[in-house]
Amino acid sequence: MSNIVITGATAGIGRAAAILLASKKHRVFAAGRDEAALAELDAGYENITALAMDVTDGDSVTAAAARVFDALDGKAPDVLVNNAGYAVVGPLEAVPDAEWERQFSTNVLGLVRVTRAFVPGMRERRRGRIINVSSVAGRVTLPFFGPYNSTKHAVESISDSLRHELRPHGVDVVVIEPGAVKTRFGSLEQEQIAHWIEAAPAYAEQLRTLKRFHHELHSKGADPITVAGSIVAACESHNPTPRSVVPFLPGSAFIAIKALLPTRVSDWIIQKLTGLP
Repeated sequence: MSNIVITGATAGIGRAAAILLASKKHRVFAAGRDEAALAELDAGYENITALAMDVTDGDSVTAAAARVFDALDGKAPDVLVNNAGYAVVGPLEAVPDAEWERQFSTNVLGLVRVTRAFVPGMRERRRGRIINVSSVAGRVTLPFFGPYNSTKHAVESISDSLRHELRPHGVDVVVIEPGAVKTRFGSLEQEQIAHWIEAAPAYAEQLRTLKRFHHELHSKGADPITVAGSIVAACESHNPTPRSVVPFLPGSAFIAIKALLPTRVSDWIIQKLTGLP
């Protein structure tokens, strides 16, 4: 049995992972902001402890981490799963500064805040694991997803740096890269695209095409339990794979196109696949 902290655990992938880990007798600290969802997890599932945490608020993170350390008699958790995040979609020129700042505060600085709260304890024990839920979007960028894509590229880079920093101290760093997943995440992205079709008419044609492609992609997306299964495997493995794409296809194909081909060629292929001009 491991003691595991999961952020963004009140919905989607995080909730599925928390429930699946608890069913396997791990002790799960399910962190999030939605009080009703936290209460449901706390009351409805054995081995889950609800943990109020806003990753954009340093004081909230510190208080939540203190609760975990108290519950574990001063010890750090065995595993931290950084899953909290959301997507801002829109033309770069039109997305307000406040939205960019909130996006980075949640997806990037939120991950840093939570990691910083637990790393010293893991390092002192010379044991621990950090699992960062990134995205295929951290390796392949689509137009109008600039705010979200850039945060996930940052998560990839931070994870690589952290993996090298912590390896000598007995702490593993693992990256999970989901592709399209059937959660409310996709619906919220669709709503944002629809908003910008009206609000940014210069981009309307491109955005309509993106909306169709995005809908088709997410309608064929993975079930959250599939990604949750990969998180569980990363928690339980004695020698976890440092980076995993879930599901393997089509995400790995997009990554290979981007990584192996010249930019002009990969741009052309992505344009053809998405239908974007």
